Amino acid sequence: MRILTVGAGAVGGFFGARLAEAGQDVSFLVRPARARALRARGLRIEGQGERLHLAPKLVTADAPGGPYDLVLLSVKATGLHPALADIGPAVGPETAVVPLLNGVSHLDALVARLGSGAVLGGVAKVVTTLDEEGDILRMAPPAVILTGETDARPSARVAAIRTVLTQAGIDSPDTGDIVAAMWHKWVFISTLVAVTCLMRGTVGEVNAVPGGAALGASLLAEAAAVSAAAGHPVPEAELAFTTATVTAPGSPLTPSLYRDLVAGSPTEADHVLTDLTVRARALGVATPLLDLAALHLRVHEHRLAAGRP
Repeated sequence: MRILTVGAGAVGGFFGARLAEAGQDVSFLVRPARARALRARGLRIEGQGERLHLAPKLVTADAPGGPYDLVLLSVKATGLHPALADIGPAVGPETAVVPLLNGVSHLDALVARLGSGAVLGGVAKVVTTLDEEGDILRMAPPAVILTGETDARPSARVAAIRTVLTQAGIDSPDTGDIVAAMWHKWVFISTLVAVTCLMRGTVGEVNAVPGGAALGASLLAEAAAVSAAAGHPVPEAELAFTTATVTAPGSPLTPSLYRDLVAGSPTEADHVLTDLTVRARALGVATPLLDLAALHLRVHEHRLAAGRP
């Protein structure tokens, strides 16, 4: 299968490297600075017992190649619209595009640009980050990509993609409703983002003080209420998992959005939190704690826009 991975960061680099190592024809669409780093050092993954080093096949926006069979879109939300312009020539009549972003609003942008026939739903579950040298550090076991048709119908192309992913050591279980799965991941990540960004600390640091665990539970209740009102109630098992994650004593866990915040960089706040609270208003769901977290991050973005890091 000819695969284009858009982005070779902590998420796209990890999954693309796994697929390339398994023998798939994988190209990475990257910006010039990342291309220089990857040509000099290669693409490296370490952690959780894994050590992988390969020389990736790189393409750039001026010559993305294509059409491809599969495009894995793994950019941050802040880079979505430039990426859409870049991948146009890479998408043909038979191309399937699987976005690995948080939230759901990117589906509308993808369909508007590429047409509904090209776009699948997608969820990534992986805990990775880039170190100072640009290598990918794997910090926890999950390596999962969920995908499916956005209208929940079975399809041969989804089955073929899931087979390719599984053969590369990437878990890809069948999901009956990928849009619901995207909402459920959104509940998880928005809760984790709000806890850590509001309190400016790791999960463990928040839960080490009185009221910390209660904050996580309250934020989860708000996010889950929005998902339920949108028609996608979160299963009890997933609620239990998220509760355990955001209330774990001593946990060093932080989401990438928190790491961007403390680094003084732009964040995906609008895509992850603001959009959720806007949808909550439209659905008549009160989310005072999520509203506060979104406001906190909007102040950060305003400060950056004004040139005050």
